[in-house]
Amino acid sequence: MQRVVFLVPFLVVGSLWTLQMDPVLGKSPVTTLENFEFEQFSGRWYEVAVVSTCPHYMQRKKSDPIIVALELKHVPSQHNFTMTSSTFKNGTCRETLTVISLTSTPGRFFHHVARFGADVDCFAVDTNYNEYALMLQLSTEKPSGNKTTTVKLYSRTTSVSPLVLGKFKALIRLHGISEDTAIMNQHKGECFPGDQMKEAAANHQVFVPESSK
Repeated sequence: MQRVVFLVPFLVVGSLWTLQMDPVLGKSPVTTLENFEFEQFSGRWYEVAVVSTCPHYMQRKKSDPIIVALELKHVPSQHNFTMTSSTFKNGTCRETLTVISLTSTPGRFFHHVARFGADVDCFAVDTNYNEYALMLQLSTEKPSGNKTTTVKLYSRTTSVSPLVLGKFKALIRLHGISEDTAIMNQHKGECFPGDQMKEAAANHQVFVPESSK
């Protein structure tokens, strides 16, 4: 099992308002859920769809579009939570642990990716807790100042409904990204660190861009 841990200090960002200015782009307002409850949000999620303005990220995802399993855990006495990501890489299940800071704004999180020197502001834009979550990540690399917008669709299962896909596409368009570039990840079976990949005949939702209909 391979494990990578990113440790970041607690950072208080923004205010208690749900409508905030985009900390990376400095233009569009970002809206989080007014009554966001992290304890309901924690637990197991699957990253079933992604799109990003970062060409390197998109190239990596296109070469291996596999669903990532996420486990979110929070210790109430601490101002952060852990996100354990499990996915197959080169046929072997690998696990990554990231420590993410909670902020004073419910539904807004922060972490630093040392590998790319990037500060990442993350927003839970929409969720019903038991089915889906729409996540917006705004990143700034240092010292280059390169800025990236990433939209992710989380699901409690490895498939999503057409209605949820519609919400995902609407969020993509809102941030000026072509929905045709979105990637639907494929389920290759449950991932347990150290295991070899076994192809799964699981049913998963296929994403069909509007332009191809």
